[in-house]
Amino acid sequence: MPFTKLGLHPELVRGIRAMGFAEPTPIQAQAIPLAQKGLDLLGCAQTGSGKTAAFSLPILHRFLEHPRPGLRALIIVPTRELAAQVETTFRDLGRFTPIKVAIVIGGVGYQGQRQALAQGAQVLVATPGRLLDHLRQGTFRLDQVEFLVLDEADRMLDMGFLPDIREIIRRVPTKRQTMLFSATLVPEIERVAAFAMKDPQRIQISRPTSVAEGISQVVYPVAQNQKSEFLVTLLQATEINSGLVFCRTKHGADNVTRRLKDKGFSVGVLHADRTQGQRTDAMENFRKGRIKILVATDIAARGIDVKEISHVINYDVPRHPEDYVHRVGRTARAYGVGDAITLMALDEQPFLGAIERFVGIVFPRAVLPDFKYSAPPHLTPPRPKTFADMNWGRYRRRSRR
Repeated sequence: MPFTKLGLHPELVRGIRAMGFAEPTPIQAQAIPLAQKGLDLLGCAQTGSGKTAAFSLPILHRFLEHPRPGLRALIIVPTRELAAQVETTFRDLGRFTPIKVAIVIGGVGYQGQRQALAQGAQVLVATPGRLLDHLRQGTFRLDQVEFLVLDEADRMLDMGFLPDIREIIRRVPTKRQTMLFSATLVPEIERVAAFAMKDPQRIQISRPTSVAEGISQVVYPVAQNQKSEFLVTLLQATEINSGLVFCRTKHGADNVTRRLKDKGFSVGVLHADRTQGQRTDAMENFRKGRIKILVATDIAARGIDVKEISHVINYDVPRHPEDYVHRVGRTARAYGVGDAITLMALDEQPFLGAIERFVGIVFPRAVLPDFKYSAPPHLTPPRPKTFADMNWGRYRRRSRR
């Protein structure tokens, strides 16, 4: 079904065509008609499936059909990078419209944000902390907001933003349309929906534990003290157009970045201790291909929207299975293909086992030819006695939540 069949304003269809899109993704095809009816939505779809356009297009359509001044839509996101991505999507889709978008995030000055809002923005994209700063200072009010969107809600809960979200929602009119989007629908999300939404329509495109079908996944067992050397050898032996390397900590990300730079790789780093200017430069250089490798932590990387990331490398095995799904979802965006590589030290085996139970897959183990291992890698993954055992473990994990 083409976008023209969704009843969107002609100027939005122009914007969609200018972006090179012809048909909506499944989440867009289901969410847009329901949103146009004014219904609350609770949407779950894999990362990279087009959730941003699924809520931005109905909002823009409403504003064009029923124009009036004032701040009418509030989009709350967990990170600065995701805020920038959402703002860009609104601007791109609405390029042939007079609708203005403002962004409120930490790491940059307050004055420019005040000016953008004073100039009549109808859409505000914000991170919770900086938004509350402005509200408490009385910079602006939310009493005319008609749309509230909570994007990447699962990550906001992981980052401890629930009290902030509750306070923000109390400042928004109760008569509004609310849309919540998440890559997973854990019980905590259901509790947020209970106090923020009214009889939401549910849209679930794929299993919340699933990884995009186009992703090839492999695990390389390697000693922890050999990981940096292994990564260098792997990158030298692999044709990588654009690679995203995930580290667990900011310190670890800096160390890996220094190591790769010393070996001559074009590399940038993205984590919470970097200034907003540094983070923006790193993302722009990565997006435009000036650097081929971007090293990032989980929080900073949420919201990275680069269409052709060929490889995601887990330098550290994530502690939570959901984080693995989010990480590898950075490749194979929009139903493409990509490679997900995990470096696993011996003490990380329990975390990897939890991930395998979560996604229902036992990943193949592999060795890197010509790499001088300090100890022979263990290539036989522990397996449950039966497939039923794996499912029972997953059921027990879910029931404890």
